[in-house]
Amino acid sequence: MSEQQRLLLYIGSYAEAADSGVYVVEMNPSTGELTRLSEASGLKNPTFLKVDKERRKLYAISETTTQNGGRIGETVSFAIDPAAGSLEELNRAFTLQPSTSHIELEPQSRYVVVSGYHGGNVGLVRLQDDGLVDRQVDERQHEGQGADPVRQDRPHPHSALFTADSRYVLVADLGLDKVFVYRLDAERDQLVYHSEMQTEAAAGPRHLAFHPNGKWLYSINEVNSSLTLYTFDPEAGTLSVIDSVPTLPEDFKGENTTAEVAISRDGKYLYGSNRGHDSIVVFAIDQTNGKLSLVQHTSSEGGHPRHFALTPTGEYLIVANRDSDNLAVFRVDSATGKLNFTGHTAQISKPVCVQPVLFQL
Repeated sequence: MSEQQRLLLYIGSYAEAADSGVYVVEMNPSTGELTRLSEASGLKNPTFLKVDKERRKLYAISETTTQNGGRIGETVSFAIDPAAGSLEELNRAFTLQPSTSHIELEPQSRYVVVSGYHGGNVGLVRLQDDGLVDRQVDERQHEGQGADPVRQDRPHPHSALFTADSRYVLVADLGLDKVFVYRLDAERDQLVYHSEMQTEAAAGPRHLAFHPNGKWLYSINEVNSSLTLYTFDPEAGTLSVIDSVPTLPEDFKGENTTAEVAISRDGKYLYGSNRGHDSIVVFAIDQTNGKLSLVQHTSSEGGHPRHFALTPTGEYLIVANRDSDNLAVFRVDSATGKLNFTGHTAQISKPVCVQPVLFQL
């Protein structure tokens, strides 16, 4: 990496508004060493972030209250200064009631989509041409319940994922055991219901990841600790279930919920996190049919790996361990997909989201 590049990590966390909640951390691409640079306060539970690298903007979710005292989510925009390693808050807009759990940036940077786990709703938020947040322009409300009477008593949309062409946005609803497909109508600022696909009962789809080919979709399922492979028909906008595999070793009998899923840039390996087993699971992806075969379980080097991310070059994987207040850095073996702990960590209070970005200065 040249001296004109800088690898920065943006970290979202559980925090009170009076405390630091969003952190900027520099990563040494040669060693994996982490250095905290700056932090931003004024946000309650900015647990998920998305970065617009080209416009140098960061978007965070947060929780606040209306004038009447009701709980409501908000989307907050920041200007990124990669040379200084700093963030400057720009503006905010109300989103879903009572709160949001996830934010996804539309590939053309016209919108973000927020998922309301507690309200069973999904919001479409328009962005201004300059990257500031405009306002929430549409809301979809999910209805029903799933098979698990405790975890799935009502809808729980946990995350959204756009197709690369921005035509569709897929929403994982943990409470309904469904992945919804919405069509983005940019002329009307709307999410239009298009199709849906049921997972197995009491699976609880949480986060989604597309294979680089755009046709294989993987859902990590929180309730039953599994991964489901779908094929996605980009013309029809429909999903079909192909296979499902467990994320845990056969001999593990303890409590566990899964969290994040990611795929290597070359499409050969898939990574998932287990909270309880406190591990990262690695699978090899069959390049002919997308099916998964187990490669490795490795300790997350902390408690409750809520999120993780691969660096843009794919050399490292950084885990956010919420309950042990730390980030842990692993080197990725590109030939096998296996992870090796580098020994490098950073202390961050209740980290929930990691967004690595490689900037040209």
